[in-house]
Amino acid sequence: MKGTAWKFGNDIDTDIILPGRYLIYTDEETLSKHCMEGLDDEFSEKCKDGDFIVAGTNFGCGSSREHAPISIKGAGVSCVIAESFARIFYRNATNVGVPLLEAPGISELVENGDEIEVDMENGCITTANGEKVTFKKLPPFMLEILEQGGLIEYLKNKR
Repeated sequence: MKGTAWKFGNDIDTDIILPGRYLIYTDEETLSKHCMEGLDDEFSEKCKDGDFIVAGTNFGCGSSREHAPISIKGAGVSCVIAESFARIFYRNATNVGVPLLEAPGISELVENGDEIEVDMENGCITTANGEKVTFKKLPPFMLEILEQGGLIEYLKNKR
Protein backbone atom coordinates (compact mmCIF):
# COMPACT_ATOMS: atom_id res chain seq x y z
CA MET A 1 0.00 0.00 0.00
CA LYS A 2 1.25 3.48 -0.87
CA GLY A 3 -0.17 6.79 0.24
CA THR A 4 0.26 10.07 2.04
CA ALA A 5 1.02 10.10 5.77
CA TRP A 6 -1.05 12.45 7.91
CA LYS A 7 0.94 12.87 11.10
CA PHE A 8 -0.46 13.49 14.56
CA GLY A 9 1.14 13.47 18.01
CA ASN A 10 0.82 11.47 21.23
CA ASP A 11 -2.33 10.76 23.24
CA ILE A 12 -4.78 11.33 20.39
CA ASP A 13 -8.05 10.52 22.10
CA THR A 14 -11.34 9.47 20.56
CA ASP A 15 -12.75 13.00 21.07
CA ILE A 16 -9.97 14.35 18.86
CA ILE A 17 -10.52 11.61 16.27
CA LEU A 18 -14.26 12.31 16.26
CA PRO A 19 -15.67 15.09 18.46
CA GLY A 20 -18.49 13.95 20.72
CA ARG A 21 -21.08 16.25 19.15
CA TYR A 22 -21.20 13.86 16.16
CA LEU A 23 -22.14 10.77 18.18
CA ILE A 24 -25.77 11.24 17.11
CA TYR A 25 -24.71 9.87 13.71
CA THR A 26 -23.84 6.26 13.00
CA ASP A 27 -23.22 6.10 9.26
CA GLU A 28 -19.68 5.94 7.95
CA GLU A 29 -20.15 8.67 5.35
CA THR A 30 -21.35 11.33 7.81
CA LEU A 31 -18.81 10.38 10.47
CA SER A 32 -15.95 10.47 7.94
CA LYS A 33 -16.60 14.17 7.25
CA HIS A 34 -15.60 14.93 10.85
CA CYS A 35 -12.65 12.55 11.21
CA MET A 36 -9.68 14.20 13.01
CA GLU A 37 -11.67 17.44 13.15
CA GLY A 38 -10.39 17.97 16.69
CA LEU A 39 -6.94 18.79 15.28
CA ASP A 40 -7.43 19.44 11.57
CA ASP A 41 -10.84 20.58 10.38
CA GLU A 42 -9.77 20.03 6.76
CA PHE A 43 -8.55 16.45 7.25
CA SER A 44 -11.56 14.82 5.57
CA GLU A 45 -11.04 16.95 2.45
CA LYS A 46 -7.27 16.36 2.30
CA CYS A 47 -7.27 12.64 3.08
CA LYS A 48 -7.59 10.40 0.04
CA ASP A 49 -8.45 6.71 -0.16
CA GLY A 50 -5.36 4.72 0.72
CA ASP A 51 -3.70 7.40 2.88
CA PHE A 52 -2.33 6.71 6.35
CA ILE A 53 -2.63 8.24 9.78
CA VAL A 54 0.72 8.21 11.58
CA ALA A 55 0.94 9.04 15.28
CA GLY A 56 2.98 8.73 18.44
CA THR A 57 2.00 6.85 21.56
CA ASN A 58 -1.41 5.98 23.00
CA PHE A 59 -3.46 6.62 19.86
CA GLY A 60 -7.19 6.15 20.47
CA CYS A 61 -7.20 6.70 24.22
CA GLY A 62 -10.35 7.95 25.91
CA SER A 63 -13.83 6.58 25.50
CA SER A 64 -14.63 3.20 24.01
CA ARG A 65 -16.95 4.42 21.27
CA GLU A 66 -16.74 2.71 17.89
CA HIS A 67 -17.63 5.96 16.11
CA ALA A 68 -13.95 6.99 16.06
CA PRO A 69 -12.59 4.04 14.04
CA ILE A 70 -15.72 4.10 11.85
CA SER A 71 -14.90 7.72 10.92
CA ILE A 72 -11.32 6.70 10.07
CA LYS A 73 -12.55 3.86 7.87
CA GLY A 74 -15.05 6.15 6.15
CA ALA A 75 -12.33 8.71 5.43
CA GLY A 76 -10.54 6.06 3.34
CA VAL A 77 -7.53 5.64 5.62
CA SER A 78 -5.90 2.32 4.70
CA CYS A 79 -4.34 1.90 8.15
CA VAL A 80 -3.26 3.78 11.24
CA ILE A 81 0.41 3.48 12.15
CA ALA A 82 1.46 4.53 15.64
CA GLU A 83 4.01 3.89 18.35
CA SER A 84 1.23 2.38 20.49
CA PHE A 85 -2.56 2.20 20.74
CA ALA A 86 -5.11 2.23 23.52
CA ARG A 87 -6.24 -1.39 23.86
CA ILE A 88 -10.00 -0.86 23.53
CA PHE A 89 -9.48 1.34 20.47
CA TYR A 90 -7.32 -1.41 18.98
CA ARG A 91 -10.14 -3.90 19.41
CA ASN A 92 -12.83 -1.54 18.10
CA ALA A 93 -10.75 -0.71 15.03
CA THR A 94 -10.29 -4.40 14.25
CA ASN A 95 -14.01 -4.98 14.75
CA VAL A 96 -14.88 -2.36 12.12
CA GLY A 97 -12.06 -3.34 9.73
CA VAL A 98 -9.38 -0.68 10.27
CA PRO A 99 -5.83 -2.09 10.41
CA LEU A 100 -3.63 -0.71 13.20
CA LEU A 101 0.12 -1.16 12.98
CA GLU A 102 2.41 -0.67 15.97
CA ALA A 103 5.72 0.63 14.67
CA PRO A 104 8.16 1.87 17.33
CA GLY A 105 10.07 4.94 16.11
CA ILE A 106 7.70 5.75 13.25
CA SER A 107 6.77 9.22 14.50
CA GLU A 108 10.41 10.32 14.36
CA LEU A 109 10.89 9.15 10.77
CA VAL A 110 7.73 10.39 9.05
CA GLU A 111 6.61 13.96 8.47
CA ASN A 112 3.14 15.21 7.61
CA GLY A 113 2.53 14.83 3.88
CA ASP A 114 5.29 12.25 3.27
CA GLU A 115 4.58 9.48 0.80
CA ILE A 116 5.15 6.13 2.48
CA GLU A 117 4.70 2.48 1.59
CA VAL A 118 3.41 -0.29 3.84
CA ASP A 119 4.23 -3.92 3.11
CA MET A 120 1.78 -5.93 5.22
CA GLU A 121 3.22 -9.27 4.12
CA ASN A 122 6.75 -8.49 5.26
CA GLY A 123 5.91 -6.18 8.17
CA CYS A 124 7.81 -3.21 6.80
CA ILE A 125 7.16 0.48 6.22
CA THR A 126 9.32 2.43 3.78
CA THR A 127 9.53 6.15 4.57
CA ALA A 128 9.91 9.00 2.10
CA ASN A 129 13.72 8.91 2.69
CA GLY A 130 13.83 5.19 1.95
CA GLU A 131 14.31 4.20 5.59
CA LYS A 132 12.73 0.91 6.65
CA VAL A 133 10.67 0.58 9.82
CA THR A 134 9.46 -2.82 10.91
CA PHE A 135 6.20 -3.53 12.64
CA LYS A 136 4.81 -6.66 14.21
CA LYS A 137 3.01 -8.51 11.45
CA LEU A 138 -0.66 -9.17 12.07
CA PRO A 139 -1.63 -12.81 12.57
CA PRO A 140 -3.46 -14.53 9.68
CA PHE A 141 -6.85 -14.65 11.47
CA MET A 142 -6.69 -10.89 12.08
CA LEU A 143 -5.76 -10.21 8.47
CA GLU A 144 -8.78 -12.27 7.45
CA ILE A 145 -11.07 -10.21 9.71
CA LEU A 146 -9.66 -6.96 8.25
CA GLU A 147 -9.85 -8.20 4.65
CA GLN A 148 -13.54 -9.02 5.15
CA GLY A 149 -14.25 -5.50 6.43
CA GLY A 150 -14.51 -6.28 10.14
CA LEU A 151 -15.65 -8.85 12.65
CA ILE A 152 -19.36 -8.93 11.69
CA GLU A 153 -18.64 -9.65 8.01
CA TYR A 154 -15.98 -12.17 9.00
CA LEU A 155 -18.44 -14.06 11.20
CA LYS A 156 -21.20 -13.93 8.57
CA ASN A 157 -18.85 -15.48 6.02
CA LYS A 158 -17.51 -18.08 8.46
CA ARG A 159 -20.72 -20.15 8.28
